Amino acid sequence: MKNISGDRMSGLYFKYHKRKQKPAGRRRQKIPAGFLFAWILVAAVLLCSVIPAKAFVMRPQQQMIVHWNNRSKQNRNTLQVNTEQTLAANDLYALSAVLMDGENGRILYDKAGEEVRANASTTKILTCILALEYGDLNDTVLVSSYAAKMPDVQLNIREGEEYKLKDLLYSLMLESHNDSAVAIAEHIGGSVEQFAELMNQKAKDIGCMKTHFITPNGLDAKDEHGIHGTTAADLARILRYCIKESSEKDTFLTITRTSVYSFTNLAGTRSFTCNNHNAFLNMMDGALTGKTGFTGTAGYCYVGALERDGKLFIVALLGCGWPGNKTYKWADTKKLMNYGLDHYQEHTIKDDILQKTDIPIQYDSNYRKQQGAEKDTIAWDCNFSETLLLREDEQITVRYILPEVLGLPLQTGMQIGSVVLSIDGKVYAIYPVFITETVSGMTWKDFISGYIKDYIDRNYS
Repeated sequence: MKNISGDRMSGLYFKYHKRKQKPAGRRRQKIPAGFLFAWILVAAVLLCSVIPAKAFVMRPQQQMIVHWNNRSKQNRNTLQVNTEQTLAANDLYALSAVLMDGENGRILYDKAGEEVRANASTTKILTCILALEYGDLNDTVLVSSYAAKMPDVQLNIREGEEYKLKDLLYSLMLESHNDSAVAIAEHIGGSVEQFAELMNQKAKDIGCMKTHFITPNGLDAKDEHGIHGTTAADLARILRYCIKESSEKDTFLTITRTSVYSFTNLAGTRSFTCNNHNAFLNMMDGALTGKTGFTGTAGYCYVGALERDGKLFIVALLGCGWPGNKTYKWADTKKLMNYGLDHYQEHTIKDDILQKTDIPIQYDSNYRKQQGAEKDTIAWDCNFSETLLLREDEQITVRYILPEVLGLPLQTGMQIGSVVLSIDGKVYAIYPVFITETVSGMTWKDFISGYIKDYIDRNYS
């Protein structure tokens, strides 16, 4: 707006007033109509300035579903089904069993996988990883009387003896010694109870919502919160954390893959040799790690991992037979691993499968379209790329949750909705949808201000 001095404005007013003088005796002067209109517009501007501008308004539309065939773009609604792709529950001995894609944690096979059961010494994988994360391998561990009193299986450590933490971890994972587990727990947590708190918090952090641990060795126990136990799915999640996510995953694998390990107490007065009892390491090519377990309540249990041909599988078994059925866990483990190897292939799913239709822009009482400058619609994007193990008969479903229209203002990168990716009806992931442009529009305040400027420029310049 041009700056009009007070003198000039007075002169303009005098000129205007002189042309239309009032009858004698009346001193009140009439304000020019144009000038009055200008001030009315100013008042309107001030009024508009207190009206909040709209952000975008979510108006959920009917959700759109697209079926995608990872094999053929020409037939997106049909997937080839191979014969004998299913594994029946009665094909396994275990009461609870899970086959997991170790790369991303997706459950590929589930038999009562969310049912809570006692899990015996498979507990020790969490004890081991916590000791590695919170302790130092060269730490000195002092044996308490409580630790020395643990039942078999035991290293037979004695009250007052000292050991390196590293040596006790090999005892824990190769021979599954219960006394070593307690000595480790007391060293790391201060007491078994405090260590159990660390265990349960770590389990929750990993995503194990049904796990409740009381002991560091997995011996049967019960408290006011329930039994010492977990689910096959949670147990698989814990092992996945140990070998994929923990900062100490390499050390964990080194310990659990060692065949034989020898050490002494710090005084050098006693020597020990531990042998790895994870027979699965020698059963299949690519066997990576694992841990056995047994109590009278839990039965035989096992959790193990296999890596082959770029695929990482984790198997967790609970209640897999009782005395007389010691080999059942190996039969079930091999059956599940082979099922994964035979029927799951790697596929990459990218955002190029999405149908990205522009969304209309709504110009409402707060905004008007700037002539020749703004758009009627706006584009959106959703970036993702997932590499998954899929069976040929699995159906990928993409669901869009988007607004029907968008109000202004809109800025690049603003999230406006979601895309939900599901596999056979189970949600796998949710990805944010964001807009790719900025559209400011013209507010009525801007419009009126421009009109006033134009009016003054035309009439008083």
